Amino acid sequence: MSRFDGRTVVVTGAGGGMGRAEALALAAEGASVLVTDIDLAAAESTAAEGGDRCRAHHLDVTDPDGWQELATALDGPLHGLVNNAGISFRAGIAETSVADWHRVLEVNLSSVFYGMKFLSPALAPGASVVNVSSIAGMLGYFSATYGTTKWAVRGLSKVGSLELADRGVRVNSVHPGLVDTPLLHSGDPRFVEESLRSVPAGRLATPEEVARAVAFLLSDDASYVNGTELVVDGGLVSGGTYHRITGALADR
Repeated sequence: MSRFDGRTVVVTGAGGGMGRAEALALAAEGASVLVTDIDLAAAESTAAEGGDRCRAHHLDVTDPDGWQELATALDGPLHGLVNNAGISFRAGIAETSVADWHRVLEVNLSSVFYGMKFLSPALAPGASVVNVSSIAGMLGYFSATYGTTKWAVRGLSKVGSLELADRGVRVNSVHPGLVDTPLLHSGDPRFVEESLRSVPAGRLATPEEVARAVAFLLSDDASYVNGTELVVDGGLVSGGTYHRITGALADR
């Protein structure tokens, strides 16, 4: 399949994890991918794996000037933008410092705003924006910073879907659950083990499974999908509570 032949897509945070999988999946389907990351060496590694269709570009997603530079570097219309870059900080309100609050908001939320603000003029009719949120943007979550930003990405995506609709540009958000990436495993290992008890699928997602969902929203297969959320979580949000309860009862 070559759903993205002749199309150019920007993917942020593509040096590793889900961003890397997204960039490689799109390149495999014919897209020309700008692989962006604050870690240029990591971006170059992804680009090298993706082949001639990929080009690495250094981007600090918290820097508006960096976004303007990226917009200038585009040599033609843009057909897709994946705002994937993000960081996790698992602390409640009382334990979160003011500096950490601003840092997570800048990386997880301001970057999505900057991406749509500075790259939207280059988006061609029929283009698609996919903003990577989280299931933490679908329900209550214990992290003050992460939960807040992922809910906000969900809302900002809806604003974008309204604002860009008359240009034929769609904006949607993807909400992954537990994905087997370094970001998920960056904290207390017990977090993952305990969380899996609420996943009816009984396992972590692979980055490639999320990448396929992102590719769907970027493609013409989703030409009438706009302003909505695509949850990729193995059933955690829809049935996780009762899955945990029935599992616990069965063990008694």
